[in-house]
Amino acid sequence: MKILAGRNAFVTGAANGIGFGICRALARAGVNIGMADVEAATLDGAVEAIRAFGVRAEPFVVDVSDLAAMKDAAARHAALFGDNHILINNAGVTVGGRPMWEIPDEEWQWIVAVNSFGPLNGVRAFLPGMLAHGEEGHVVSTASIGGLQVHRDIAYNGPYAMTKFSVVAFSEALERDLVHTPIGVSVFCPALVLTTLGHSAERRPARFGGPFERAGTNLGGVSILPPIPADEAGERVVFAIRHGEMYILTHFEVEEWLKRRHGRIEAAIDGLARFKAAERTRE
Repeated sequence: MKILAGRNAFVTGAANGIGFGICRALARAGVNIGMADVEAATLDGAVEAIRAFGVRAEPFVVDVSDLAAMKDAAARHAALFGDNHILINNAGVTVGGRPMWEIPDEEWQWIVAVNSFGPLNGVRAFLPGMLAHGEEGHVVSTASIGGLQVHRDIAYNGPYAMTKFSVVAFSEALERDLVHTPIGVSVFCPALVLTTLGHSAERRPARFGGPFERAGTNLGGVSILPPIPADEAGERVVFAIRHGEMYILTHFEVEEWLKRRHGRIEAAIDGLARFKAAERTRE
Protein backbone atom coordinates (compact mmCIF):
# COMPACT_ATOMS: atom_id res chain seq x y z
CA MET A 1 0.00 0.00 0.00
CA LYS A 2 1.75 3.13 -1.23
CA ILE A 3 -1.13 5.55 -0.69
CA LEU A 4 -2.35 5.65 2.90
CA ALA A 5 -3.95 9.08 3.20
CA GLY A 6 -7.72 8.83 3.47
CA ARG A 7 -7.66 5.10 4.21
CA ASN A 8 -9.27 3.55 7.28
CA ALA A 9 -7.66 1.36 9.91
CA PHE A 10 -8.56 -0.62 13.00
CA VAL A 11 -5.86 -0.97 15.66
CA THR A 12 -6.08 -3.12 18.79
CA GLY A 13 -4.12 -2.40 21.95
CA ALA A 14 -4.29 1.21 20.80
CA ALA A 15 -4.44 3.08 24.10
CA ASN A 16 -0.73 3.00 24.86
CA GLY A 17 2.62 1.49 23.97
CA ILE A 18 3.23 0.09 20.50
CA GLY A 19 -0.43 0.31 19.54
CA PHE A 20 -0.56 4.02 20.28
CA GLY A 21 2.76 4.49 18.48
CA ILE A 22 1.29 2.77 15.41
CA CYS A 23 -1.80 4.98 15.62
CA ARG A 24 0.37 8.11 15.72
CA ALA A 25 2.35 6.93 12.68
CA LEU A 26 -0.84 6.10 10.76
CA ALA A 27 -2.36 9.45 11.70
CA ARG A 28 0.73 11.28 10.43
CA ALA A 29 0.15 9.40 7.15
CA GLY A 30 -3.45 10.63 7.02
CA VAL A 31 -5.18 7.40 8.03
CA ASN A 32 -8.49 7.42 9.95
CA ILE A 33 -8.42 5.01 12.86
CA GLY A 34 -10.75 2.93 14.95
CA MET A 35 -8.79 2.57 18.19
CA ALA A 36 -9.55 -0.50 20.29
CA ASP A 37 -8.46 -1.33 23.83
CA VAL A 38 -9.80 -2.79 27.08
CA GLU A 39 -8.92 0.36 29.06
CA ALA A 40 -11.70 2.87 28.45
CA ALA A 41 -10.23 5.76 30.45
CA THR A 42 -6.79 5.57 28.82
CA LEU A 43 -8.35 5.02 25.40
CA ASP A 44 -10.35 8.25 25.52
CA GLY A 45 -7.22 10.32 25.99
CA ALA A 46 -5.40 8.44 23.24
CA VAL A 47 -8.26 9.05 20.80
CA GLU A 48 -8.19 12.80 21.51
CA ALA A 49 -4.45 12.84 20.88
CA ILE A 50 -4.89 11.14 17.50
CA ARG A 51 -7.69 13.51 16.48
CA ALA A 52 -5.22 16.34 16.93
CA PHE A 53 -3.47 15.10 13.77
CA GLY A 54 -6.55 16.08 11.77
CA VAL A 55 -7.77 12.55 11.08
CA ARG A 56 -10.88 10.81 12.33
CA ALA A 57 -10.43 8.59 15.38
CA GLU A 58 -13.08 6.71 17.34
CA PRO A 59 -12.79 4.57 20.51
CA PHE A 60 -13.75 0.90 20.66
CA VAL A 61 -13.68 -0.65 24.13
CA VAL A 62 -13.29 -4.30 23.24
CA ASP A 63 -11.51 -7.44 24.42
CA VAL A 64 -9.82 -9.07 21.42
CA SER A 65 -10.23 -12.52 22.96
CA ASP A 66 -14.02 -12.18 22.55
CA LEU A 67 -14.93 -13.03 18.94
CA ALA A 68 -18.51 -11.80 19.23
CA ALA A 69 -17.29 -8.46 20.60
CA MET A 70 -14.79 -8.16 17.76
CA LYS A 71 -17.49 -8.84 15.18
CA ASP A 72 -19.65 -6.18 16.79
CA ALA A 73 -16.69 -3.80 16.64
CA ALA A 74 -16.22 -4.56 12.94
CA ALA A 75 -19.88 -3.77 12.24
CA ARG A 76 -19.69 -0.52 14.20
CA HIS A 77 -16.42 0.42 12.51
CA ALA A 78 -18.02 -0.11 9.08
CA ALA A 79 -20.97 2.05 10.07
CA LEU A 80 -18.68 4.86 11.24
CA PHE A 81 -15.85 4.70 8.72
CA GLY A 82 -17.04 2.70 5.73
CA ASP A 83 -14.57 0.25 4.16
CA ASN A 84 -11.59 -0.78 6.27
CA HIS A 85 -8.16 -1.08 4.67
CA ILE A 86 -5.65 -1.70 7.46
CA LEU A 87 -6.03 -4.14 10.35
CA ILE A 88 -3.43 -3.98 13.12
CA ASN A 89 -3.70 -6.95 15.51
CA ASN A 90 -1.48 -5.47 18.18
CA ALA A 91 -3.10 -6.23 21.56
CA GLY A 92 -0.96 -8.55 23.66
CA VAL A 93 -0.24 -9.51 27.25
CA THR A 94 2.46 -11.28 29.20
CA VAL A 95 2.59 -13.51 32.24
CA GLY A 96 5.60 -15.50 33.38
CA GLY A 97 8.21 -15.11 36.04
CA ARG A 98 8.12 -18.87 36.65
CA PRO A 99 8.77 -22.10 34.77
CA MET A 100 5.86 -22.95 32.49
CA TRP A 101 4.62 -25.88 34.58
CA GLU A 102 4.14 -23.59 37.59
CA ILE A 103 1.89 -21.04 35.84
CA PRO A 104 -1.81 -21.26 36.88
CA ASP A 105 -4.50 -22.33 34.44
CA GLU A 106 -6.21 -18.93 34.37
CA GLU A 107 -2.96 -17.22 33.32
CA TRP A 108 -2.48 -19.75 30.50
CA GLN A 109 -6.08 -19.33 29.35
CA TRP A 110 -5.75 -15.56 29.32
CA ILE A 111 -2.45 -15.27 27.45
CA VAL A 112 -3.51 -17.79 24.81
CA ALA A 113 -6.90 -16.12 24.40
CA VAL A 114 -5.38 -12.67 23.86
CA ASN A 115 -2.07 -13.37 22.11
CA SER A 116 -3.04 -16.32 19.91
CA PHE A 117 -6.80 -15.98 19.43
CA GLY A 118 -6.74 -12.16 19.36
CA PRO A 119 -5.18 -11.91 15.88
CA LEU A 120 -7.39 -14.74 14.63
CA ASN A 121 -10.48 -12.97 15.94
CA GLY A 122 -9.38 -9.74 14.30
CA VAL A 123 -9.06 -11.45 10.94
CA ARG A 124 -12.35 -13.33 11.31
CA ALA A 125 -14.13 -10.09 12.15
CA PHE A 126 -12.55 -7.67 9.66
CA LEU A 127 -11.03 -9.59 6.75
CA PRO A 128 -14.30 -10.61 5.03
CA GLY A 129 -15.23 -6.96 4.63
CA MET A 130 -11.73 -6.05 3.42
CA LEU A 131 -11.91 -8.74 0.77
CA ALA A 132 -15.43 -7.74 -0.23
CA HIS A 133 -14.55 -4.15 -1.15
CA GLY A 134 -11.67 -5.35 -3.31
CA GLU A 135 -9.27 -2.48 -2.63
CA GLU A 136 -5.69 -2.71 -1.43
CA GLY A 137 -5.37 -3.57 2.24
CA HIS A 138 -2.91 -4.82 4.81
CA VAL A 139 -2.99 -6.95 7.95
CA VAL A 140 -0.24 -6.54 10.56
CA SER A 141 -0.09 -8.80 13.61
CA THR A 142 2.30 -8.01 16.44
CA ALA A 143 4.39 -10.98 17.51
CA SER A 144 7.79 -10.34 19.11
CA ILE A 145 11.41 -11.20 18.59
CA GLY A 146 10.39 -13.86 21.11
CA GLY A 147 8.17 -15.28 18.38
CA LEU A 148 11.22 -16.08 16.24
CA GLN A 149 13.53 -17.55 18.88
CA VAL A 150 13.72 -18.31 22.59
CA HIS A 151 16.72 -16.59 24.12
CA ARG A 152 18.32 -18.63 26.89
CA ASP A 153 19.32 -15.53 28.82
CA ILE A 154 15.76 -14.21 29.05
CA ALA A 155 14.17 -15.50 32.21
CA TYR A 156 10.91 -17.45 32.02
CA ASN A 157 9.21 -16.03 28.95
CA GLY A 158 7.86 -19.40 27.81
CA PRO A 159 4.12 -18.58 27.65
CA TYR A 160 4.81 -15.30 25.87
CA ALA A 161 7.19 -16.90 23.35
CA MET A 162 4.83 -19.83 22.76
CA THR A 163 1.92 -17.55 21.89
CA LYS A 164 4.08 -15.20 19.83
CA PHE A 165 5.45 -18.13 17.81
CA SER A 166 1.80 -18.87 17.02
CA VAL A 167 1.35 -15.31 15.71
CA VAL A 168 4.27 -15.81 13.32
CA ALA A 169 2.84 -19.10 12.02
CA PHE A 170 -0.62 -17.54 11.78
CA SER A 171 0.76 -14.66 9.71
CA GLU A 172 2.70 -16.97 7.41
CA ALA A 173 -0.42 -19.06 6.82
CA LEU A 174 -2.54 -15.93 6.30
CA GLU A 175 -0.05 -14.65 3.71
CA ARG A 176 -0.47 -17.90 1.82
CA ASP A 177 -4.28 -17.70 2.06
CA LEU A 178 -4.25 -14.16 0.64
CA VAL A 179 -1.66 -14.65 -2.10
CA HIS A 180 -4.13 -13.96 -4.93
CA THR A 181 -5.79 -10.97 -3.25
CA PRO A 182 -4.85 -7.28 -2.86
CA ILE A 183 -4.38 -7.76 0.90
CA GLY A 184 -0.81 -7.78 2.18
CA VAL A 185 0.39 -9.39 5.41
CA SER A 186 3.13 -8.49 7.88
CA VAL A 187 4.21 -9.89 11.23
CA PHE A 188 5.83 -7.38 13.57
CA CYS A 189 8.65 -8.88 15.65
CA PRO A 190 10.04 -6.06 17.80
CA ALA A 191 12.73 -6.50 20.40
CA LEU A 192 12.77 -4.03 23.27
CA VAL A 193 10.26 -1.17 22.96
CA LEU A 194 9.24 1.25 25.70
CA THR A 195 5.71 0.03 26.48
CA THR A 196 3.42 -0.89 29.37
CA LEU A 197 3.52 -4.62 28.54
CA GLY A 198 4.93 -5.31 32.01
CA HIS A 199 1.67 -4.03 33.50
CA SER A 200 -0.47 -6.56 31.63
CA ALA A 201 -1.56 -8.27 34.84
CA GLU A 202 -3.31 -5.09 35.96
CA ARG A 203 -5.58 -5.26 32.89
CA ARG A 204 -6.75 -8.87 32.98
CA PRO A 205 -10.57 -9.01 32.53
CA ALA A 206 -12.82 -10.47 35.21
CA ARG A 207 -13.75 -13.48 33.06
CA PHE A 208 -10.12 -14.62 33.27
CA GLY A 209 -9.82 -13.92 37.00
CA GLY A 210 -9.35 -10.16 37.05
CA PRO A 211 -6.15 -8.22 37.83
CA PHE A 212 -3.39 -10.10 39.60
CA GLU A 213 0.15 -9.64 40.84
CA ARG A 214 2.54 -11.09 38.30
CA ALA A 215 5.39 -13.14 39.74
CA GLY A 216 8.91 -12.04 38.80
CA THR A 217 9.88 -10.75 35.37
CA ASN A 218 10.25 -12.25 31.94
CA LEU A 219 12.60 -9.64 30.49
CA GLY A 220 15.95 -10.85 31.79
CA GLY A 221 18.83 -10.46 29.34
CA VAL A 222 16.77 -8.64 26.73
CA SER A 223 17.55 -5.48 28.71
CA ILE A 224 21.00 -5.53 27.09
CA LEU A 225 19.32 -4.17 23.96
CA PRO A 226 18.69 -0.45 23.60
CA PRO A 227 14.96 0.21 23.92
CA ILE A 228 13.30 2.20 21.17
CA PRO A 229 10.35 4.56 21.69
CA ALA A 230 6.88 3.40 20.70
CA ASP A 231 6.70 6.13 18.04
CA GLU A 232 9.74 4.65 16.29
CA ALA A 233 8.10 1.21 16.41
CA GLY A 234 4.98 2.74 14.88
CA GLU A 235 6.89 4.38 12.05
CA ARG A 236 8.68 1.09 11.42
CA VAL A 237 5.32 -0.65 10.94
CA VAL A 238 3.99 2.00 8.57
CA PHE A 239 7.22 1.84 6.54
CA ALA A 240 6.77 -1.93 6.25
CA ILE A 241 3.15 -1.54 5.09
CA ARG A 242 4.27 0.88 2.37
CA HIS A 243 7.04 -1.47 1.22
CA GLY A 244 5.23 -4.79 1.53
CA GLU A 245 7.57 -6.33 4.12
CA MET A 246 6.48 -9.63 5.63
CA TYR A 247 8.80 -9.81 8.66
CA ILE A 248 9.32 -6.54 10.53
CA LEU A 249 12.32 -6.21 12.86
CA THR A 250 13.43 -3.29 15.03
CA HIS A 251 16.98 -4.11 16.18
CA PHE A 252 20.09 -5.18 14.24
CA GLU A 253 21.36 -6.85 17.41
CA VAL A 254 18.92 -9.76 17.04
CA GLU A 255 20.64 -11.02 13.89
CA GLU A 256 22.93 -13.28 15.91
CA TRP A 257 19.98 -14.61 17.93
CA LEU A 258 18.16 -15.62 14.75
CA LYS A 259 21.24 -17.19 13.19
CA ARG A 260 21.86 -19.20 16.35
CA ARG A 261 18.35 -20.67 16.32
CA HIS A 262 18.34 -21.41 12.60
CA GLY A 263 21.80 -22.94 12.89
CA ARG A 264 20.46 -25.42 15.43
CA ILE A 265 17.58 -26.30 13.09
CA GLU A 266 19.93 -26.80 10.16
CA ALA A 267 22.12 -29.00 12.35
CA ALA A 268 19.14 -31.33 12.70
CA ILE A 269 19.73 -32.36 9.05
CA ASP A 270 23.18 -33.58 10.08
CA GLY A 271 21.57 -35.52 12.92
CA LEU A 272 19.20 -37.16 10.47
CA ALA A 273 22.14 -38.05 8.20
CA ARG A 274 23.97 -39.69 11.12
CA PHE A 275 20.83 -41.65 12.00
CA LYS A 276 20.41 -42.90 8.42
CA ALA A 277 24.09 -43.87 8.24
CA ALA A 278 23.80 -45.81 11.51
CA GLU A 279 20.65 -47.48 10.22
CA ARG A 280 22.45 -48.66 7.06
CA THR A 281 25.30 -49.99 9.19
CA ARG A 282 22.87 -52.07 11.24
CA GLU A 283 21.49 -53.56 8.04
